[in-house]
Parts: sequence; C-alpha cells; structure tokens
Amino acid sequence: MSKRGLIFTSALLIFFLCAFFALYGAYFLITPAEADKKEEIFVVKKGSGLKTVAMELERKRLIKSKGLFMLWAILKGGTRDIKAGEYGLSQSMAPIRIYNILASGAVKTYPLTIPEGLTAEQIADILAKNNLVSKGEFISLVGDTSLVASYHIDGPSLEGYLYPDTYVISRDMGARELIDLMVNRFWEVFNNLIRGQGSTTGELLPLSDIVTLASIVEKETGLAEERPVIASVFLNRLKKRMRLESDPTVIYGLKDFNGDLRRKDLRTASPYNTYITYGLPPGPIANPGREALMAVVNPAETDYLYFVSRNDGSHHFSTTLKEHNRAVARYQKRKGSMSDKPR
Repeated sequence: MSKRGLIFTSALLIFFLCAFFALYGAYFLITPAEADKKEEIFVVKKGSGLKTVAMELERKRLIKSKGLFMLWAILKGGTRDIKAGEYGLSQSMAPIRIYNILASGAVKTYPLTIPEGLTAEQIADILAKNNLVSKGEFISLVGDTSLVASYHIDGPSLEGYLYPDTYVISRDMGARELIDLMVNRFWEVFNNLIRGQGSTTGELLPLSDIVTLASIVEKETGLAEERPVIASVFLNRLKKRMRLESDPTVIYGLKDFNGDLRRKDLRTASPYNTYITYGLPPGPIANPGREALMAVVNPAETDYLYFVSRNDGSHHFSTTLKEHNRAVARYQKRKGSMSDKPR
C-alpha cells in the first residue's frame, strides 16, 4: 500500500472511531440508565468533586458510566458547575438531564408552613423537627442584636418579625437564610399594609409598638373579625393609662409554662406581666400575621375597655367594669375560673 493510501486509511479509521465514540457518547447522554421513574433523593455535599459525584451517580444506578458523565461535565465546564444540595433524580432521567439539573442547582424544594402566633422558640422547634437547622443556632441568630439592627428593627430580638407564611425552601438553606426569608417577608407585608391603608395608629405608634400590640391581639383571638375590636380595647386602655391585663403576655414571661395559668402567676413580677406593669410589654410575645398587624394599624372605633371569652371562640365586649363583671359571671361560671382577658 502506498504511503498516501496508508495515510488515507488511517485517517478514515480515526474518523470512524471518532464517529463511533461520538455516537456512543451521544447515545449515553440521551439514554436513561433504567426505566424506573421513582424519585430518589441525591445529595451533593459541599466540596464534593466531580469524580465523587459521578461515582455516586453510578453506584445508585442513575447513570451507566461515570467516565462518560465526567467527560461530558469537563467539556461543559467541569466540577465547578455542579451545585451542592439535595436533588430529586430518577433512573428514567437521561444523563444529560441529570447533569443539567446538578449544574443549574435545581435543588428539591419543600413547602414550609409557619402558623400565625408562634414564638421564635416554637418556630425553631418546627425547623429542628424537620432537620432543617439547629434550634440553638436559630435562637442565637434571633437574639443577635447586630443582626436585628441590620434589618432596621429597633429591639433586642427578631421576635415578632419572623413572618408566618408558607415558604418554599430547600434543605441546604441555613438558619440565616431562613431568617432572611421570614424577616424580608414581614417587611414586604407590613410596607404594603401601610401603603394600602389609611392608617392613624400607624402614624402614632412606632413600629416596635405596632408589632408588640399585634402579637398580643394575635394571641387573644383566632377570629379575624374580632381583631380590630380587640386592638381598640387595648388602645383605649393605653390612652386611659390602664393596665392591659392580658394573660398571653404573662404566659410569655413565665419559664416552663405548663398550660395552667394560676392566680399567683398574675402576681409574679415580670416585665411581661401586664396585670402589674403599665403600658406595653418590652417586645412582641409572638409573631403576628397580616390580619393582626392590620387590626392595630386600623383598629375599630369603639369605647370598649373590657372583653371576656364566651367559651366558643368569640368574646363579649364591655365599656364599663360593671357590665364586664356581669359578662364574666355569665360566661365564666365555673368557680375559681379566670377570664384570660382584660378586667
């Protein structure tokens, strides 16, 4: 064979080999490892190298060849493109799709619901129970005064500003990121509320007082229609320099409350005992939702100074102590029972 023919034959062989591997590689990239569509949680830990990720994908039978997967990843940009996090993958996904998911950081997300009226500690319990953050770390950040100040909040902690809502989160989010979500959502809701309402209270009370009073309103009733009225009761009492006499504030100031509020608790000295101290407590006693905040910003116009539970979730409101005492006798008949509302 002539030299020219040998060169031609070699070039042709190389062409066919390249074409074969190109086709094989393309086939690999678009062909799922298996037909099973069941989702499998795949975790890429921070600092994991491309080889480690590819080996784990192959071990879990999500891809058939770690080598070809690594080659494709290198051609596309290498290990730096693969983001740490938790992913929902399946054996029915083509390797090229798996790579795109890992490279785009399309981590698996979950809905997280924070109910209205919880304390920061109760929120921390929810997060810890779902293995999202350390309770201690979360509480420490909530009370970090420099962090509080960075959110333009005047207070000793973020209690009251961890807005209750349903959030879409990923498991790789830390305590600080979750707090950012909640506080930023608070500001979004509060600012929209102020802009959208013809507020008089909002102009008279500083933000910290609005949130503190809203947290009390949140704990006093679950009925949305009653919140503006209850807010008016407390505002009327504040104007008349009357004590608020709210059980939820007392409870917040107690250590290891067991669910049974006793009369001696109402006589125990505490900055949060509004049966003893005048004015608002030092800060929020829970994290209020939009309706409670709006009730304080735009309270009902009433002369009420008292309210008592009807024991059906609603309350009876009174303007005089005499009328209130009659309502207490009517609705709180059990001997020794205590109304948990202002007296």
